[in-house]
Amino acid sequence: MLKDRQRETFSKSSPVFHLPKRYADDTCETACHVRRVTGLMDIATIIGLVLGTGLVLGSIMMGGGGLAPFFNVPSLMIVVGGSFAALLTNFPLKSVLGVIGVIKNCFTEKLPSPAEVIEQFKELATITRRDGLLALEEQLADIKDGFMTRGLEMVVSGTGKEEVQEVLETEISYIEERHKVGRKIVDAVGSAAPAFGMIGTLIGLVQMLRTLDDPSKIGGGMATALLTTLYGAVIANMFCIPLAGKLETRSKEEVMVRSLMLSGLTALIEGLAPRSVEERLQAFVSPKERPQDEEVRTAA
Repeated sequence: MLKDRQRETFSKSSPVFHLPKRYADDTCETACHVRRVTGLMDIATIIGLVLGTGLVLGSIMMGGGGLAPFFNVPSLMIVVGGSFAALLTNFPLKSVLGVIGVIKNCFTEKLPSPAEVIEQFKELATITRRDGLLALEEQLADIKDGFMTRGLEMVVSGTGKEEVQEVLETEISYIEERHKVGRKIVDAVGSAAPAFGMIGTLIGLVQMLRTLDDPSKIGGGMATALLTTLYGAVIANMFCIPLAGKLETRSKEEVMVRSLMLSGLTALIEGLAPRSVEERLQAFVSPKERPQDEEVRTAA
């Protein structure tokens, strides 16, 4: 009750900053959108992989003979084993073993949308204007995003704007660098698999040419020659190249959201009004993605 009376007094007596009705609720119920993002599945990636695999397998089944003729252990050894050996030569073992964790980023969406981040900073700016920067400490427990938590901790502790920018910009640059390494690993497999497919084709042709005098042995060499090319093309074009593209998109999205958060944190330090914070952050997103005021949505 005391908090409600204080807010009513503030909203009535302040000629400069009038709290909108939607901010008059208790601060503990502030909609911290970042904390609600727990890793949503990316349906587009799953649909793409399932659809591509299904179409290829379906076309094989429609041709008759089943899948058995398209399974060849020597060809798999050349393409899969050769690509893995190339990875071990090209990258540190720790990076190669961590590639599964990198690929998981293609199937989940862990970041809040820019519109949610902008709305959150408007609410944090409202709290700051009303109660000061120290009041943001109560919001730390509700925010699960590590980058956002570290930034708010520095803001609450009174760290200067320049130091906050330096620390968080360094973190953003290293996030981008880590993403680049993971993308390079997937790209390397996409480049190595077709190359080893060609190597397998040459091996199969040599085996076939050595057994021209025995027609019964020609089939094995021809199968190795053709299937290694097929395996290399499928691994590269159905899996590695699309996943590398998705990782690049994810990296750009995260860098943009982190930069958006950094700009919002510096705006809190500067003590900008909620509307000014919103206008500054909206420069990061396209007009279609910008959150609209309730009055504008009602009029539309």
